[in-house]
Amino acid sequence: MATDHSGMVTHGDLRNIQNGAPQRHWRNPWRLSSLANRIERFLAMAGFDRGPWLIIAFAMGIVAWFAFSQPWQWGGAVIAGLLTSLFGVSMTPRDNDASSHHHSAINVEAESNAVAECETVDALPHLRSALIAFGLFFAAGVTLVWIRSEIVGAQPLDRPTVSWVNGYVLERDDQPARDRVRLVMAIRDADVGKARKIRVNIASDKILAGMVEGATVRMRVRLMPPAPPMLPGSYNFARAAWFQGLAGTGSMIGEAEIIEAGEEAAIIAPIQRRLSAHVRNQLSGSAGSIAAAFASGDRGGINDADEDAMRDAGLTHLLSISGLHVSAVIAAGYLITLKILALFPAIALRIRLPVAAAAVGALAGIGYTLLTGSEVPTVRSCAAALLVLVALAMGREALSLRMVATAAFVVLLMWPEAIIGPSFQMSFGAVIAIVALHNAGPIRAFLKPREEGALNWLARRTAMLLLTGFVIELALMPTVLFHFHRAGVYGAFANVIAIPLVTFVSMPLIAIALMLDLIGVGAPAWWLAGQSLDLMLWIARTTAEQPGAVKLFPQMSDANFALFVGGLLWLGLWRGWARLYGLLPVVGGVMMLMTTPIPDVLISGDGRHVGLTTPKGDLISLRDTRSSYARDNLIELAGVTSAPVPITEWDGAQCSIEFCVITINRGERDWTLLLARNRNMIEERSLAAACERADIVVADRWLPASCNPRWLKADRNLLENTGGLALNLQSPSMQTVAERQGAHGWWRGNNK
Repeated sequence: MATDHSGMVTHGDLRNIQNGAPQRHWRNPWRLSSLANRIERFLAMAGFDRGPWLIIAFAMGIVAWFAFSQPWQWGGAVIAGLLTSLFGVSMTPRDNDASSHHHSAINVEAESNAVAECETVDALPHLRSALIAFGLFFAAGVTLVWIRSEIVGAQPLDRPTVSWVNGYVLERDDQPARDRVRLVMAIRDADVGKARKIRVNIASDKILAGMVEGATVRMRVRLMPPAPPMLPGSYNFARAAWFQGLAGTGSMIGEAEIIEAGEEAAIIAPIQRRLSAHVRNQLSGSAGSIAAAFASGDRGGINDADEDAMRDAGLTHLLSISGLHVSAVIAAGYLITLKILALFPAIALRIRLPVAAAAVGALAGIGYTLLTGSEVPTVRSCAAALLVLVALAMGREALSLRMVATAAFVVLLMWPEAIIGPSFQMSFGAVIAIVALHNAGPIRAFLKPREEGALNWLARRTAMLLLTGFVIELALMPTVLFHFHRAGVYGAFANVIAIPLVTFVSMPLIAIALMLDLIGVGAPAWWLAGQSLDLMLWIARTTAEQPGAVKLFPQMSDANFALFVGGLLWLGLWRGWARLYGLLPVVGGVMMLMTTPIPDVLISGDGRHVGLTTPKGDLISLRDTRSSYARDNLIELAGVTSAPVPITEWDGAQCSIEFCVITINRGERDWTLLLARNRNMIEERSLAAACERADIVVADRWLPASCNPRWLKADRNLLENTGGLALNLQSPSMQTVAERQGAHGWWRGNNK
């Protein structure tokens, strides 16, 4: 705006303003950016709740720490977040320096208002606040998980070892289905001069009385560092152990000696074990093991066949104490208390019944969480449910996206590493899907109360239950495929029956049976509970046995998974037409997944296990291993359901005692593989000649420099630095375990 030499606004300028003359926006640099203006208009017009997106920014910071590989990148991410916030602060509206003179020089009220409106610039308020908040929360997420890693992370053992240890028992986990007991102990490591936490498996027949929490025991143990992923995309136990503080895992050799018993050292754990044993005594077989899991959180009695059937039917979530079970207990406590207190007018007129019912429900939820072992998923579910109770007591909406975001924020503050685990992703993903679905306009209209018969009401509710299960299955499918490489296709239909069965029949019957056992008349209730659990298992087995019940997608990259998560979060958290933009990354993720090839060759990190996939869907394995861990990893990453075929039984493979040679056609050419079967020493000249004729050589030992294959020599020297390998011979290209680990403390390859 023009001024005279004294810095005062002229009357001609004021007339131009009042007559609608165009303002000179070039003085505001932010208006020079059409992209910024478009973003601002979009944020202003699209209705959405900003609260959940702040937690998304916080979670993105945590994920960035895991995704980036080096400390300088972690620090750079923090700085980038802070700079983003500072950039947003720099967009703060500012008045012209001469504005102080305007009001003193012009006394006309209308003219003064025009000057104020002209000189105060509204510099993109929505975009500005989004940049400030996003940057701060992103930087806070990176910083929090970095600090937690430094505090709780346990340096793994340098190498496998066999030694005598004196250990203080911290935790005990009975696993009768595997005929063993697992102890977590604190030991004194003389080599490093500090205490370390280890996990030891002990055969059930070698457990001594008093070997419980608080006991001090002496035993000879075989320990190994926590295992890294066997193959790219496999489960990363080393990372999980790092945040659990475990330096090593192993098993006991020989007999143990109790130096000091720990019978009175713990309170909850003995109660949990006695409750689990009592339930299994009342109900035998699979039903008893599942009932024990519901009552005490003890899953050690569930056999592998039942777990596999539940997994393939999409019902695994019913076996772990999580949101469903905690919510059922809290809801039961809340509703029963509310109904009972309402029967007494003297009480109902003097206290707020929702507050009293919420208090009872909270106590029930906390007690159930403690009784079932206080595992991270259970504590997370309890915290979320308690927030819902607070909302009910305050008369607020009980289930909203803001409430879900608050619960997620509380969990991430305590356990930021939970963000990369399937439990966190699946539980909050399911809740977001439910809330978003029920908040959609068409669904609200469909569920709106109306005058209708009981049959129509039941039909609408059943249809909604089926739709909810279907939406949850679709929402969780990427997470299940990313972590487990397989998903149950018919899970939505199985859950429609199984979830109400467990929530409204099995769990109440178990609770009633336990109460009736106090007077010795619980047998009928236990029989009914067993029948309901047998029905649930029949649903799982029948669903899992159907043709095409399991869909396999062995390879999903981090970028592919990020597309799915970003698109689904956009669909769930946004409102109105703008949420449809979330379909773009979802469609992109589907296309990317469908075009991702299955690896041709899989090589474990120790070089002992090699799997070759065939165009017909078979898996050829180097060793006919008895290790279910190695076999399952090869099957999952190869995307097959049938058992591997030993290479010695495969036509076209030539095997001696020391090596196997096999030729496969990939990428319009033949590839010759030379695979070591053992560590027997052979004449170097013969080995060099064999390597020269091979494209790929794999061995679980160091090979001499004279061994020079045409493309890859995957011997111990290479594998100790790369970890497991997944080879795509069409390209050709190679994926390694190491490329996903970086400089994080749990990856031992950094120190070599």
